[in-house]
Amino acid sequence: MTTAQLDATFLALADPTRRAIIDRLALGDATVNELAEPFAMTLPAVSKHLKVLERCGLISRSRRAQFRPCRLETAALDAAESWIEENRRLWSDRFDKLDSHLRDIQDPEEAPQ
Repeated sequence: MTTAQLDATFLALADPTRRAIIDRLALGDATVNELAEPFAMTLPAVSKHLKVLERCGLISRSRRAQFRPCRLETAALDAAESWIEENRRLWSDRFDKLDSHLRDIQDPEEAPQ
């Protein structure tokens, strides 16, 4: 995943309404009306949120007769999770090294030679 795609994914996930839509789609496909139901907003406002999610690849829409159900696309979420995990490991290693260094300078007699 490119940096731009990752940025778009995190930007989309920064909004609580879009995260709620993702949570709903994790349960299965849904129409725009079904997705709009729990929100106190217009259908055009919900559609704007869906476009943001669709542009970054978090959802897709298909056509079934007059319905256009939305579907969660997990690849973008998997890529974001992978980036988070990679950075978590990196920072965890750095904090472990810092912790070790701080212990060494606080008690130099116990430091490995």
